[in-house]
Amino acid sequence: MKVTMIAREFPPNVYGGAGVHLKYLVQELTKLMKVEVRCFGDQDIKQENLKVKGYKPWSKLKQAGNRRLSVALSTLSVDLSVVQDAIDSDIVHTHTWYAAFAGYLAKLLYKVPLVVTCHSLEPLRPWKEEQLGRGYQLSSWVEKLAIEAADKIIGVSNTMKEDILKYFNVPADRVAVIHNGIDLNKWKKVTTNNTQKQYGVKYPYVLFVGRTTKQKGMIYLLDAADYIEPGVQIVCCTSAPDTKEVEAEITRKVACKKNVLWINKLLKEEQYIELYSGATVFTCPSIYEPFGIINLEAMACETPVVASAVGGIKEVVVPEETGILVEPANPKQLADGINRLLRDRALASIFGKNGRKRVEKYFGWPLIAQQTKNLYESIIADFLRRRQSPAATDFKQCAR
Repeated sequence: MKVTMIAREFPPNVYGGAGVHLKYLVQELTKLMKVEVRCFGDQDIKQENLKVKGYKPWSKLKQAGNRRLSVALSTLSVDLSVVQDAIDSDIVHTHTWYAAFAGYLAKLLYKVPLVVTCHSLEPLRPWKEEQLGRGYQLSSWVEKLAIEAADKIIGVSNTMKEDILKYFNVPADRVAVIHNGIDLNKWKKVTTNNTQKQYGVKYPYVLFVGRTTKQKGMIYLLDAADYIEPGVQIVCCTSAPDTKEVEAEITRKVACKKNVLWINKLLKEEQYIELYSGATVFTCPSIYEPFGIINLEAMACETPVVASAVGGIKEVVVPEETGILVEPANPKQLADGINRLLRDRALASIFGKNGRKRVEKYFGWPLIAQQTKNLYESIIADFLRRRQSPAATDFKQCAR
């Protein structure tokens, strides 16, 4: 079996959860099948079971006068380039709206079944209009086009499945749930603290990791900083701002908080592992989170979690077992949850150890890769049956 993965992010160009997901999923799938990755960038990798090729936007679109529109339009130019190269795989699998148009065209042009993994949904991220302008209408359209044409849609949580069924015209049996995962051999508690020394992190500290976007709720954590126990540092690790305006707003807020250390750059995985391992509490104050890999990362490093009770987080963090769930966009309740674990280190330690056990049991990548392979096999078998049916037509296959 061979699969073609299409995505914006793939190492070394990873800035968010979708890129982390694809990195480790591909790593495990190559042990089970041939994998081709077509992504945004200049990657060119050829290994025994893996081929990776990067594609770049058309220069004229990238340099268009309307900066926000050019983001959406140049994305489609990459997608067109992706499908210009012939596809000989048994199945195509796309990730995020950035790859949606390429996936749709691949199904149409090469008569291959399409799987779409939804890491988030455009209808639930209206703030992206600040980033894309009217291009947000375009990203929403291509996402809808691919999802409704897909042979199978994968939601990364049960909540995501509910949202897919709410916002798109697809039957429930076309939506599967396969959770995100964690590399248990890499993500584990360490005792080194080189990163803490490098950036001047003071103990004890509360850790936040996420993209610089309204979705991740960093603004509410900064508001909660005024209520956090004295002498506790709040360490915020962010990167990849959606817009300069969002980054400027956070910059102004951080300047007013003496107990906040902002590391505003993308770090290496080993550095994040050190920061997770040394934190007394990890916090995820997202207002929208289809899954939230960062919570798995913290739990794998035996750090208790205080997070918003939204989306897939509710399927990852077990209240009063691996952490505390709080109301989203509620700084006081967020601070109360964090303070409770800061004051009760024994409870924090119990939650941390329980978190590690939970990720070992449910969220290892080998298990998730096998679930994905099983899904591919059932999709391909069904696709071939439908193609052999006298009533089947290419138009029906793509437009159903």
